[in-house]
Amino acid sequence: MDAFQGSLLDWFEETGLGPLEGTVKRTLLDRGAWIDVRPQWVTGADRLFERLLEAVPWKAERRHMYDRVVDVPRLLKFYDEGEELPDPLLVEARDALDTHYEAELGERFVTAGMCLYRDGRDSVTWHGDTIGRASEEDTMVAILSVGTPRSLMLRPRGGGGPTLRHDLGHGDLIVMGGSCQRTWEHAIPKTAKVSGARISVQFRPRGVR
Repeated sequence: MDAFQGSLLDWFEETGLGPLEGTVKRTLLDRGAWIDVRPQWVTGADRLFERLLEAVPWKAERRHMYDRVVDVPRLLKFYDEGEELPDPLLVEARDALDTHYEAELGERFVTAGMCLYRDGRDSVTWHGDTIGRASEEDTMVAILSVGTPRSLMLRPRGGGGPTLRHDLGHGDLIVMGGSCQRTWEHAIPKTAKVSGARISVQFRPRGVR
């Protein structure tokens, strides 16, 4: 894995969370979808990145694609409901998300999927989190990013609209809500411009993958 491209400011800050109330910017998309963005929600985010890099039992996976089995171009770990998270700040983050979004969401975030993008060669193709209830119901997926920023792209499913780009890392938060998982797609494309690593943590409600 290539060297992590840290932020000098992050190394001098204690790890913690900023407020959500009054700091989250919502963008309404079409077909009932929306996204919330809160830049640099985690202070000292590079410290959290290093802790997660060490503490999470990252796994390489292989999946069937068409007529062959291929390596998944990133490392993964899924924390199911009731499973202990690898860092107390993630527990604090999940609790803060519940406090901010539970009235609108109608339930709590209970699982945490984690991805390690080791460098610009790691990626995830266009998709929506439609395994489970999100294929038919509105829901939310909250993604916390630490490490070197990578571009998260969003586009309407089936085309017919603009592609949006958000560069996420160093403690940034994005929440995809409403119909976003079934009416829009998102991706992390490969890039030759990034050599550092990024970790994303995806908080989801029960029955959404």
